[in-house]
Amino acid sequence: MTKVQRILPVDGKPTVLVDHRERASGVTMILERKNVSVRPVQLEVGDYVCSDRVGIERKSIKDFLSSIIDHRIFNQLENLSGSYEKPVLVIEGNPELLYLERNMHENVIRGALASIAIDYKIPIIWTQNPKETAALIFWIAYREQVKEKRKPQIRSSKRAPTTPQQQEFLIAGLPHINSVMSRRMLKKFKTPRKIFAANEEKLMKVDGLGKEKARKIFKLLNRRYEDGE
Repeated sequence: MTKVQRILPVDGKPTVLVDHRERASGVTMILERKNVSVRPVQLEVGDYVCSDRVGIERKSIKDFLSSIIDHRIFNQLENLSGSYEKPVLVIEGNPELLYLERNMHENVIRGALASIAIDYKIPIIWTQNPKETAALIFWIAYREQVKEKRKPQIRSSKRAPTTPQQQEFLIAGLPHINSVMSRRMLKKFKTPRKIFAANEEKLMKVDGLGKEKARKIFKLLNRRYEDGE
């Protein structure tokens, strides 16, 4: 069930609710200079709230890539879309560095971006730096609160992981397997048990898995456990 906390605007200025962990980003300081009422709060979902329907998740390019690796981004966006009618993902930094920041295959990043846009139906807005991010948040808040007369509300509707999500997370724990590949493997084998029981030849039949990854997965699943402690 979604929890709702209503926040009243201050002196007619747009009010932006900011997760307290975002204070170090520099965005809040710039927002305050833009005649915005900034309210640091502990948000369970998202980083910024601009109205009862708009919640924003902000990621630097480095953090975005890290969140793909540990699958955090998908849980965060699942919760964001479950809490706000108009969720937004802001990725901050030079887009030209997206494929250079970390040693990640380009298709992994493209797959994550495609999933966010298509599966989660969340728009992705790029900004170069905290100044651009603050300007974007200001205009969203201004549009929502001043023009549309909507008030900012804290909403929280964290969803328990579904069975498919738990299965995807389980398979994504295998060597070199991200969330995109885990879904691909589950669609191919139908159950995690069949993946764990598959030999190298069967694993290699998954599109994009390859001989080396199949070998490492098979070796991990079939090697005898030895307690190192």
